[in-house]
Parts: sequence; C-alpha cells; structure tokens
Amino acid sequence: MQSSPRLPLPANASSTPTTRWIVISLIGFVLASFWDLAGQDVAMARWWGTAQGFALRDNPFLVNYMHEVMRMLGWIMVVVLSIGVWLPFGALRRLPTARRVQLVVGILIALAAVAIVKRSSATSCPWDLQLFGGVADYVSHWRWGVRDGGGGHCFPAGHAAAGFAFLGGYFALYRDAPRAARWWLAVVLVVGFALGIGQQMRGAHYMSHTLWTAWLCWTAGLAVDAIVQRHKAMHA
Repeated sequence: MQSSPRLPLPANASSTPTTRWIVISLIGFVLASFWDLAGQDVAMARWWGTAQGFALRDNPFLVNYMHEVMRMLGWIMVVVLSIGVWLPFGALRRLPTARRVQLVVGILIALAAVAIVKRSSATSCPWDLQLFGGVADYVSHWRWGVRDGGGGHCFPAGHAAAGFAFLGGYFALYRDAPRAARWWLAVVLVVGFALGIGQQMRGAHYMSHTLWTAWLCWTAGLAVDAIVQRHKAMHA
C-alpha cells in the first residue's frame, strides 16, 4: 500500500519551542522576584550563619572540592566542548557545526553576563554582614549602586555559573538530540544548585544570588538560540 505523502510543517512550527522557552524564562523571572520580595535571603542564611560567622566557611570539602575542583572541571568542560566543535563526540555528532558552535558560545556568553553584573554590583556577601560577624549592613541587590559597607561584587552567584552557564547547551541540543537535551538540562540544574547551595553554606551567597544566576544563564542561552534561529531563517 502506498504511503500517504508527508504534509509540510506549519510555518510557525519551529518557533513553538522558542515560545515555550520564553514563557519559562518569564515564569523564572517572576518566581525569583517573589523570593526577593518575600525577603527570605537573610532567613535562609541564618540556617548556617550566626553572630560568630559561618562555621562551614573554611570547610575543606566545600572549599577544595565544591569550589576549586568544580570550577576547574567547568573550564575543562568548556575546553572539551570547544574541541568537540571540530572533533565531535557522543551526542555532538548529531549536531550540525553551527549548533556545536552555539553550544560553546552560549556557555561563554552566560559566563560573561554573570561576570559583568557581578562586577557592577555593590552587594556584599552574607559573611560580610554585621549579623554574621562582619561590618556590612544588609542592602537589597535591587538598590543598584547603594553601598552596604562591605566589599561588594557578590551578586549574582559567580560560582554557581560554573554549572548554570551550561544551560545554553539544552537549546543547542534540543532540535537534533531531544533526549540528550533533557538529560543535559537535568544534570546542569542539579550541578548548578548544588554549587550555589554549597556557597550559601559557606556564607558566600544568598539563595537569590543562585536563582538570578540560573535565570541569567538560561536567558543568555535562549538569546543565543534566538539569534541562531533568526540567522538560519534569513538564509533559508
């Protein structure tokens, strides 16, 4: 029996995932904003901090493995994925070269976005607060440019970006390797939040810092994907 002809996809079919991702990005923005409005940062910091400081600040596992080793592994992954652009392996073999480039560029742009915001921020870390034995007053990171008496440059969570920056890989993988993309997303989220919480236990960040890092990295990856899709559409 002769098979029926395949119907063409609707003109907007390729934009459907992007629309869904934009909605997720907006929901993430609202949820992170609600956390800020609820004022839960200091309350959560009290789980691990006292007036004498944070007992786990110099914990060998959190400092040596969760911080230094994981940061080094993050950069090793960037190098490996960069090599994979020209010598693809695993799920990368299913991606066209442009998507492999998108994956690496998305990671680097996410890292740059977090670094730029962090460098511009006047917000100090929890361990700098008077509440926890430091010298700074608590000032919301939304009060941009207002000094709190501490060292500043603590918002958002730079170390968590060693995990969350790889969120852009989900967008690069999704269309050609959706199963790998879902696994990638799950692993990146687990690693990102683990790194963020590890730093919170040390007094280096608040939960809002971790949430906004995740949102920035997700949005950066989405923006790169939108640019690539637009470029492909213009040359189709």
